[in-house]
Amino acid sequence: MKAIILAAGYGNRMRPLTDNLHKTMVTVAGKTIIGRIIDGLLENSISDIVVVTGYRAEELKSYLTSTFTNVKFTFVHNEKYRETNNIFSMALAFEAITIDTDIILIESDLIYRPEIIKRLIASPYGNVALVDKYRHGMDGTVVTVQEKRITNVIPSHLQPENFDFSDKYKTLNIYKFSKELCETSFKNLLVYYARTIDHNCYYELILGILIYMQKETIHAEIVEGESWSEVDDPNDLQVAEFAFHRNRKEILEYNFGGYWNYNVLDFCFIRNMYFPNHAMVSELRNSLPDLIHNYGSRQAVLDRKMSWFLLCKEANVLALNGASQIYPMLANRFGAKKAFIPRPSFGEYQRIFTNCTTYDDKVGFDLNGIERGSKDAEIVVFVNPNNPTGSLIQPDWIYSFAEKHANQTIIADESFIEFADVPSVLSLLEKKPLNNVFIIKSLSKSLGVPGIRLGYAYSCNTELMKYLHGQVPIWNMNSIAEHYLEIILKHRNALKKSFEQTAKDRTAFGECLAACPQVARVYPSAGNFLLVELKAKMATAAQLADQLLEKHSIYVKDVTEKFNNGRNYLRFAVRLPEENERLVAALRDIINKL
Repeated sequence: MKAIILAAGYGNRMRPLTDNLHKTMVTVAGKTIIGRIIDGLLENSISDIVVVTGYRAEELKSYLTSTFTNVKFTFVHNEKYRETNNIFSMALAFEAITIDTDIILIESDLIYRPEIIKRLIASPYGNVALVDKYRHGMDGTVVTVQEKRITNVIPSHLQPENFDFSDKYKTLNIYKFSKELCETSFKNLLVYYARTIDHNCYYELILGILIYMQKETIHAEIVEGESWSEVDDPNDLQVAEFAFHRNRKEILEYNFGGYWNYNVLDFCFIRNMYFPNHAMVSELRNSLPDLIHNYGSRQAVLDRKMSWFLLCKEANVLALNGASQIYPMLANRFGAKKAFIPRPSFGEYQRIFTNCTTYDDKVGFDLNGIERGSKDAEIVVFVNPNNPTGSLIQPDWIYSFAEKHANQTIIADESFIEFADVPSVLSLLEKKPLNNVFIIKSLSKSLGVPGIRLGYAYSCNTELMKYLHGQVPIWNMNSIAEHYLEIILKHRNALKKSFEQTAKDRTAFGECLAACPQVARVYPSAGNFLLVELKAKMATAAQLADQLLEKHSIYVKDVTEKFNNGRNYLRFAVRLPEENERLVAALRDIINKL
């Protein structure tokens, strides 16, 4: 069997990385792209390899011949690489070589594991394309598949604005073609088309013609779990780095988001899985062209719209571009003051208050201890429900505490309060204002939209609110987030039901986790997450987290270091029931193999 690798392209979309380097020489997880391609072929006993060169041809040839001395290389040069496309490179290859065996065709912007080639070779079909179910981030040619046969080839220029990808498959651009096909119809039509009609299109067009005219049958092998990535631009390079990196956790922790690019089930970051509903998503989608072409409103209008959602006085609220926006303002205003904060808790508060003491959340608070310990504090922080424990203090107790300690500033972080089935302190302050309470709220957890950044700060303290308003720019929220605030008013009932359903899922998820052999305890939680303590003689939290990511592509939060008591803890977001069940099954699978 012979392999043809198309490597003539300039790699314009990979700039600036390819300005002084052939795109196949870019490294992914410590290996060059072309090196990975060749290794995959060699591991499947394919050493007769044709490489079509173009841009920086001598650099590529030198690298390949010096690195892979046991490979029989044939180099075919495409001098017109800047003005032609892969159909012309493929035609040059067919014209230059003797077709005396079946052909494996590979484009040079692919990263794959050797199992991919093994799957292709093992296919019982003579002419076969490797395809994967279409998902976000893919582009290029897609196909339709029926009974393992490709029925239609649809290149990107034939995919209109409202193209339905839901039932489509993405070609990996890795094919196996029989000797007979390559000697006859495929070669003849491809060479003729490239030479006389259009040399700046794609060879997939020829496959589409042959399929449409029912002259040839191209089968599809659907990859299921085998790792592969297409590297068209620097963003793709980051995705491939994650897929093939030895320590994927390191990449996730560094990025701190952007996980739509990665094939990972995220139990680390927390959001409402039942909201926004389909109607809201449809309305956002339909409004998107108008939204992206318009500025958002000024801060005063944003505050008004936020107050309509919160059912509160407009003067008391500051709409935020995500709750994290408030922390630098808090640091500037209160950072030097003596603070009393929970431990463990959200790490931002320890960074804000450098002069602080802590009160323990032993998965449940000692309220008397808080009373005693807070006497010398200027700032008292309540994270309610607390993260990562899920512990809850009744809001009326916090209100009473604030009422009795009028000389102290009370910060109440209520980012998970809706899942606790208790009212916000805000509702109590609207009835009877207190000047010393400051509420912080991230809305991504409850509204399910961390990607559009929504949050708010609330206080009846006029002087404090004036200061905060002076810290934000005139355009403080994008138009998509603002429109979300508008349309959510029509969906209050759906939002309420989403909290109720999440609470039910939390209970069921906790029961399943408690039955796992490695789990010592699942703590009761008032948030949309669960804290789990592991048994002492089982795997550590770090080991389990690594295995879940490596073996099952599930990302979880190891919170052991927040407790510092010699025990191991994991925190799990509450996701959809089928996803929660997948996590539990993965935990059982890992512990059974230890």
